[in-house]
Amino acid sequence: MRPDYGGIEVEDLLKLVLVLVVVWLALEILGEVLGLFTALLGPFRPVLGLVVVVLIVLWLLDQI
Repeated sequence: MRPDYGGIEVEDLLKLVLVLVVVWLALEILGEVLGLFTALLGPFRPVLGLVVVVLIVLWLLDQI
């Protein structure tokens, strides 16, 4: 008989913790990459945001 806490088996709890740690690490890496990317863009960051908005609007209007 394996111990369980609150109806969750220990292995399932460990899997959940592992997934959360992997997500946390992925978010940290993504934050660093985006930080480096935005640092390289410098003053062009607002232009990049405008381009993204225009592309989304065009996609929603079925223009692209």
